[in-house]
Amino acid sequence: MAILVLKLRPMLSPSRSCSSLLLPALTFTTKSLSTSSSSSLHYSQWSGLQSWRENPLNKNRLWGPNGPEPLPPSPCSPLELCEGPLALASSLAEMGSLVLSTSDPLTKSKLSHLAYSRWRTEHLPLGESQAPDRPARPANPLLVSPKEIPAPKNSGLPLNAYMLHNLAHVELNAIDLAWDTVVRFSTYSEILGEGFFDDFAHVADDESRHFAWCSQRLHELGFNYGDMPAHNLLWRECSKSSNNVAARLVAIPLVQVCLGADVEEGVAFCAEVALVDLLFQGHLLR
Repeated sequence: MAILVLKLRPMLSPSRSCSSLLLPALTFTTKSLSTSSSSSLHYSQWSGLQSWRENPLNKNRLWGPNGPEPLPPSPCSPLELCEGPLALASSLAEMGSLVLSTSDPLTKSKLSHLAYSRWRTEHLPLGESQAPDRPARPANPLLVSPKEIPAPKNSGLPLNAYMLHNLAHVELNAIDLAWDTVVRFSTYSEILGEGFFDDFAHVADDESRHFAWCSQRLHELGFNYGDMPAHNLLWRECSKSSNNVAARLVAIPLVQVCLGADVEEGVAFCAEVALVDLLFQGHLLR
């Protein structure tokens, strides 16, 4: 039987030189179904990736009676950029750092969208900036260990609000995770390529929209994000990959997130877009 060998390329780390071998070559062996010929692994790019990248700015920040819709016109400029630090930022990395340093969740969500909007429309440079050790967080929710997260019946929230609160917590962490990746590894733009950072900024914009939807519906139900405890498992693990690009990409988006390791949510984060549509369009949380 053919033995398939896959070796992961060593990746760079901001704490070491580009020539350092940060990860040993990892070898995986699998048995082929065919004994008559050798096999190789082929990976196909997601068919919708290019379409997603080329999509126009999504301004549907409000969930209306018939689904997502834009917010009412703002008295500020078309990008809602009033006076403020974000309006003065001159690069994507600098704007990302400002988002990470914002503690209020709704403000973080709005700034995330504004940052990506400026990046897409003003053709700003990527630039470089310093990521904080951890993103700013509000006083609530109280962060506890996963085992201390209350069951729905003990949370003080009805089941629909309980589910929305957990989903909102995932979305908020995802905003910070995406921007942290942009800012923390911005010094390696020549190696990673601008598309790497553009994709993560785009993800941050998507996540900020999802958080806005969840927060809106929580408010309609009479609750707010922060009304029950949450855990910090995802960000705790994220911090372990702060000095290694390969570890960040493997351990967080490809493993913890997609395998549902953020156990409080109990829903694989990979399907979050479809889940949000289902929850709202299907009125499961109404």
